[in-house]
Amino acid sequence: MDTTPELEQEIGAESEATVRNLDNNVLGKVVYWLAITIAIFHIWVNNFSLMSELWRNAIHMGSLGALGFLLYPGWKKGGLKFGLIMDIVLAIVVFTCSMYLVFFEDALHARNEVTILPDLIFAGITIVLVLELARRTAGPVIPILGVTFMSYVLWWGSKISGMFYFRGMTVPRVLYRMYFTDEGLFGLTASISSTFVFMFILFASFLLKSGGGDFIINLAQKMTGRIKGGPGLVAVFGSGLMGTISGSAVANTVSTGSITIPMMKKAGFDPDFAGGVETAASTGGQLMPPIMGAGAFIMAQWTGLPYSTIIGVAFLPAIMYFATVGFFVYQEANRKDVGHLEETNSDSVGKILRDGIHFMVPIGVLVGMLIAGYTPTYSAGFAIIAVVISSWFSANHKMYLKDVLDALAQGTRNMVTTGIMLIAAGLIVGSINLSGISIVFSQVIVDLSGGILIWALILIALASLLLGMGLPVTAAYIMLAVLAAPALQSMGVSLLAAHMIIFWLSQDSNVTPPVCLAAYAASGIAQASPMRTGIAAWKIAKGLYVMPVLFAYSLLIDGTFIQQLDVFIFGLMGLFVFSAVFTGYLFRSLHMIERILLLSVAALLLWPTFIAHIVGLIILVAVYVYQTRFEPPFALPQTSIT
Repeated sequence: MDTTPELEQEIGAESEATVRNLDNNVLGKVVYWLAITIAIFHIWVNNFSLMSELWRNAIHMGSLGALGFLLYPGWKKGGLKFGLIMDIVLAIVVFTCSMYLVFFEDALHARNEVTILPDLIFAGITIVLVLELARRTAGPVIPILGVTFMSYVLWWGSKISGMFYFRGMTVPRVLYRMYFTDEGLFGLTASISSTFVFMFILFASFLLKSGGGDFIINLAQKMTGRIKGGPGLVAVFGSGLMGTISGSAVANTVSTGSITIPMMKKAGFDPDFAGGVETAASTGGQLMPPIMGAGAFIMAQWTGLPYSTIIGVAFLPAIMYFATVGFFVYQEANRKDVGHLEETNSDSVGKILRDGIHFMVPIGVLVGMLIAGYTPTYSAGFAIIAVVISSWFSANHKMYLKDVLDALAQGTRNMVTTGIMLIAAGLIVGSINLSGISIVFSQVIVDLSGGILIWALILIALASLLLGMGLPVTAAYIMLAVLAAPALQSMGVSLLAAHMIIFWLSQDSNVTPPVCLAAYAASGIAQASPMRTGIAAWKIAKGLYVMPVLFAYSLLIDGTFIQQLDVFIFGLMGLFVFSAVFTGYLFRSLHMIERILLLSVAALLLWPTFIAHIVGLIILVAVYVYQTRFEPPFALPQTSIT
């Protein structure tokens, strides 16, 4: 069993873009060495160089853009000779546009920021090319949003009346702000892309190249395989561990799902439920520290809080989320009497750990350096070195020069989609900041909710649901962070809790039909309907909606460790009961009257007051005694919501 190749191809990707086949040809070798060069540049600039952020981000855009045009054809039939020649020309042009800023920025400053025609031409070409790259790699939604917001700033904002009126800006001024300053293409999101995200995706590529994926799946199988519904729990446990590496729902689904979904089907789970479990579990990979996908890095930049603080408060909620998915699996397995996993690996847990313990060294280096206060990019650089050194203690996965080069190349290729998406998102964020529309949008949320926090959460969840139908996770988080976080803060939610709420809600783009990429990947493996798989995943991933309520109303984010632990313990019990309401099984199959009662028990256990916890616990104990000691006095139809 080898999960690494699939994961290497998918990690960091959040689109269904067609990738040009460049195997065994001259252009493929050019792409390979170009990707290695790009990776080395980013390692150098993030650890040793004093290059300005603007120049670094411009080169980051130009190099990834060139690679993007070579890898992603403009149309499905991208192998046409004319299309390939055109893409080579576009690759050269986009890199030239990035270097124009590097070579002529000083000349612009010497003119006191007065732009000339070549400045505007290169700025305009760059914006068009970035939007085209975003279309190729992440679909049409981001380019449409970019054009919409930029046209609002330039034109139609001045044509409307009311609170959304904006007097507008001139074309030269907008081009200048989007290209030559840190407010647009090469601003905050590009900085995150060129630093934290790139380095961590490289780290993930190295760790997987050294065999980390195999170790995680073997360990998950051994630790959970003999439990009732074991194959589903392997998916939950394996995806949780894999999330510490990849931070990508699609990557988790492809890697762990190729093993766990067939096992779940063989054990007796329905195909769509099996795919839904893997999708929901894989979505949690972006919630599990220490990497948590690109969104966590953006959160660190936006809030100004240390990355170590964010991953510190994210750990307990992530465990609660995975526990919720595990509860669904366990209860459904008991309801349908699904057996455990047959023994396929004679190795003991101890032997698996001994053979793979060296994989824990680089993760330990990474987490330790983050806790010690080193920057994420510096920590990731040392963690990459630790991967190579620790691999030499492995019997089967020693990394030599060819392996290092392959990891560099694959890491850069994995970065293209996410990097282009973050750069293109800079156009949206820049337009929002230039127009000040985020303040207006926040005021609309406050007004519609009447200042009531729970209604504001529902409105933001609905907005996230709509965004999730067309945007990848990172883009959805960026949009909501800009537009909705100020509204939550104005209602008394702390800065960190507000962004954690939005970060969690934005994850539903992986499980929200009709556009749920992780569910699509899972349905292909499960040979199930994509929509049915997506709906099953959306039901199983209910923690994405329950946990933000706890963030807003409890001390799970802002409390002391003891206060957080209290919410964690009673919250786990509440989530166990909550999932039972959906599966129709607690300690035995449930009737509808019992479900209604248990829904109130779940609410009491989740509600952040001591009295509610005690009352809910007493009722839960009574239900346990009743279900385990007495037969039901009547028979009602039993159905499973999942």
